[in-house]
Amino acid sequence: MVGQTVKGLFFRLFYPCVPQSEAKEPCWIPRYEYYSGLADYMNLNRKWFAPLLSVTFGSCKIPVSWDAPFRPSSHKYPLIVFSHGLGAFRTAYSAICIEMASRGFLVMALEHRDRSASATYFCKLDPEAPDLHEDQMQEEWLTYRRVPRDQKEFPFRNPQLHQRANECKRGYRLIQSINSGKVVANLLHTDFDLSSLKDNVDLTKAVVMGHSFGGATAVLALVKEAQFKCAVALDAWMFPLENSAYPKVTKPVLFINTESFQTAESVAKMKKINATSSESKIITILGTIHQSHTDFTFFAGNLVNRVFKTRGTIDPYEGLNITNQAALAFLQKHLRKSIG
Repeated sequence: MVGQTVKGLFFRLFYPCVPQSEAKEPCWIPRYEYYSGLADYMNLNRKWFAPLLSVTFGSCKIPVSWDAPFRPSSHKYPLIVFSHGLGAFRTAYSAICIEMASRGFLVMALEHRDRSASATYFCKLDPEAPDLHEDQMQEEWLTYRRVPRDQKEFPFRNPQLHQRANECKRGYRLIQSINSGKVVANLLHTDFDLSSLKDNVDLTKAVVMGHSFGGATAVLALVKEAQFKCAVALDAWMFPLENSAYPKVTKPVLFINTESFQTAESVAKMKKINATSSESKIITILGTIHQSHTDFTFFAGNLVNRVFKTRGTIDPYEGLNITNQAALAFLQKHLRKSIG
């Protein structure tokens, strides 16, 4: 977490690391407040469903080495800035982020502060505290916000979309600063040293990626940040993107759609981008549903799947593999990098 206001950035970094003999695996969902936020997002009573979600997912761990040392390389690592969907959070796409990091990318998974996340927070320094320390910070939580009843959805979501895209841009600029050697303070306790990234990130090979609302965010971020070379949009929710933005998207976009989510109108909007960027592609993975790109498809058991429909007919691991291979082939082509 960087910055002591809502204008700061909150993210999870996935990176190639030095192997550890006794790796500590972090919890998938890091705080109880996210369960309450998920209940709110699903329009369920948080008093009853937050504890149920906590029991269901509380023991789930992410198969990574927490705070492991960064692994330097003679070849600098390209950057992926990842944007989550509505009601999600920074760790909701860890399966995809882990795969990208294992293939030699630095992945910055943002947690957006436009109130589209299930929940998020920022830390403010206690005015009576003598110095900057996590124990002396005051947490201020931002809950998921629904579209007000007296407001139409587009004028509500479009400003959120722009805030998200600007956060992606600021994420790139932050990594740029760290890579150049600037000291950046992390407000949360961690043994990971951000300065170890210095001179190890190839900022000429930066891309933006996202799911659903994050897919549209990735498309708009291409317009806002010239240094992003291309985008991967996973089952993009194109509705919040204004029509005037489409002609400005001139860089390649890979749309990886699921079988059940997209509409003809949404695909037509994607084809507008194909018209301005001949290298853009649209593919659909049969047997997948909207949640197939998220970690919920792996962690949800059969009962949860029947209630909340977190899986399609395709095996979740096969669906993930197709997504990853398609994304990697696209990135390899447009970043001119051999990924193996």
